[in-house]
Amino acid sequence: MKKPTLLAVNNYNYPRGGAEVVFLEQNRLFAREGWDVVPFCMTHPDNLASPYSDYFVDEIEFGSNYSLLESIARVPKVIYSREAQKKLNRLIDATQPDACQLHNIYHHISPSILSTLRSRGIPTVMTLHDLKLACPSYKMLASDGICERCKGGKLRNVIKHRCVKNSLALSTVVYLESSLHRMLGTYDKCVDTFIVPSEFFKTKLTEWGVDPAKMVHVPNFVDANAFEPGENAGDYFLYFGRLAPEKGVGTLLQAAAKAGVKLKLVGTGPEDEALKAAAATLSIDVEFCGYQTGADLHNIVREARAVVLPSEWYENGPMSVLESYALGTPVLGADVGGIPEMIRDGETGGIFPSEDVDTLAQVLADYAALDDAVVREHGRTAREWVSDAYSSARHFEHLQDVFSNLGVGLGRGPTVDSGTVQ
Repeated sequence: MKKPTLLAVNNYNYPRGGAEVVFLEQNRLFAREGWDVVPFCMTHPDNLASPYSDYFVDEIEFGSNYSLLESIARVPKVIYSREAQKKLNRLIDATQPDACQLHNIYHHISPSILSTLRSRGIPTVMTLHDLKLACPSYKMLASDGICERCKGGKLRNVIKHRCVKNSLALSTVVYLESSLHRMLGTYDKCVDTFIVPSEFFKTKLTEWGVDPAKMVHVPNFVDANAFEPGENAGDYFLYFGRLAPEKGVGTLLQAAAKAGVKLKLVGTGPEDEALKAAAATLSIDVEFCGYQTGADLHNIVREARAVVLPSEWYENGPMSVLESYALGTPVLGADVGGIPEMIRDGETGGIFPSEDVDTLAQVLADYAALDDAVVREHGRTAREWVSDAYSSARHFEHLQDVFSNLGVGLGRGPTVDSGTVQ
């Protein structure tokens, strides 16, 4: 009997960020449940190997050093890619997928493929890793902080405030893309169900006019069995992730200095040098650990007293929270976006006001003074919670319900050790 086939679509086919981690882990989950998984992505030198890479669309990277002619040639592809439609049709002919799950497709593959999926009669769900359906630049973030200026169809604000890489040209392209697909009703007509990892995002998108009846809250997941939890209450606080302005790491530096606690920062990004310069002016015990991954990252996380997420923008369902919990490490998080949904205050960590240096400093000082036995108990509670509420089994059950409501029998295929992820 032919195994069911999932067409899995995302711009990148390597662990570039949180959305890509979810994409790849979900593909592995389907494969473990006996499905064939067929990726459709953009060509990229860092991509995982795939027998389907010949079907991938040509690479487009915003901000790359293209010549003027190369840049002009790529603009139509960003807005409405005929290349993506043609290659996707060929892939569908070759693989005959039973269902499709979309992740991030805009700016690279382009939303043009949605009409292709609809014309081919393939039930389609889309995981919303960000706020693109509402905000053209997808972050609801401007140079002056969280931004909702485009609400009510005022999309020209993305050009006015140069919301994409502070570039007038790129912001104009994104404006044209969003305006066209709103006019065509591309997402509304062609996507059957939107999967939203946080209740906050569901509420926010509803406020901006997305039909709540088409959205289903399905949290992200982590396979806790793949993580070895720590047993010690460490002596340092940890941030790991991208070093970007919206992540609030500058606020964390100030708070850590004021609290007199030890801090480690793991990651790279556009704020790297600025944060190092800021740290040099503060009386602070901080270690910049650079980019870390795999076992090295896990060791740093499991030995931390707590992971801190000082975000200053609308986070969705950060994987860093789930991974920290799986490693038995509590999380202290800002009260913004979907973060508060993922923290049980006083049980798996704590919550503090976003952008508030003084309160964060007090939270850090209090947590540093907390009895080690209490910290360890927070870590154990976090591990138990993530193993249950955010498990891969629970996630797959949610997906079964979503696809079943679309008439797709997402029952488990013949379960295998690794499945087919190509």
